[in-house]
This record gives sequence, structure tokens and C-alpha cells, in this order.
Amino acid sequence: MKTVKDDLGRKGEKLAAALCRERGLSVLELNHRTPFGEIDIIARDGDVLVFIEVKTRTGNVYGAPFEAVTRRKQQKIRSVALNYMKRLRTEVPVRFDVISVSMQGGKPFLEYIQDAFEV
Repeated sequence: MKTVKDDLGRKGEKLAAALCRERGLSVLELNHRTPFGEIDIIARDGDVLVFIEVKTRTGNVYGAPFEAVTRRKQQKIRSVALNYMKRLRTEVPVRFDVISVSMQGGKPFLEYIQDAFEV
């Protein structure tokens, strides 16, 4: 059963994917799942493979959305990224970005954080 939180997350991911395209990135995959976890968006920025975590919130009571990307979450994202690259048998430069989506008064505010964390 889908929850309001799931719907909010999907809406945030759609907005984030559109922002990626506006910034010139080629979106390769959405919601890439593995036994290690999930990456919201996998994109290409020139020759760089970009793994993007999207965090969506309706307010900042619990902090800004990007603050939810903890060290533990970063490690999961790294594991999924390494699995993805091994599966493709590719060694290209990678980058880890975060898109923070805040829904305030029904309007989305997006913040793109490039190089949010390192491998």
C-alpha cells in the first residue's frame, strides 16, 4: 500500500530528475535497486557517472532534507554504485550528488548539491 510519504518521495524524485535534465545531465536510471540498497538517480554529466540521492521533506522541523543523507546512507550509496560499476565493467570518474526538495506551501524548492560526498 502506497503511503503519503511514498507519494511525496516519488514527486520529489520526478522534480529532481527534471532538474538534472535542465542542468544538462543525461538521466540513465531512476530508482536503481540492488541487494545492497537503492540509488534514486543515476545520470551522466559528460564523461562522469553521477549517483544522486534525492531527499524530500514537507518542512524543516527535522532539518533540511539533505541532512538526512547520513554517513551510513552514504556508505549504502557507495556500495550500490560500486555494484553498478562492476556489473557494467566500467571504470569512469564518478560523483555523488544530493538533491534536496522542500515542499513549502505546496511549492517545491530544490537545492542541487554537487560533490556532496566522496568515494
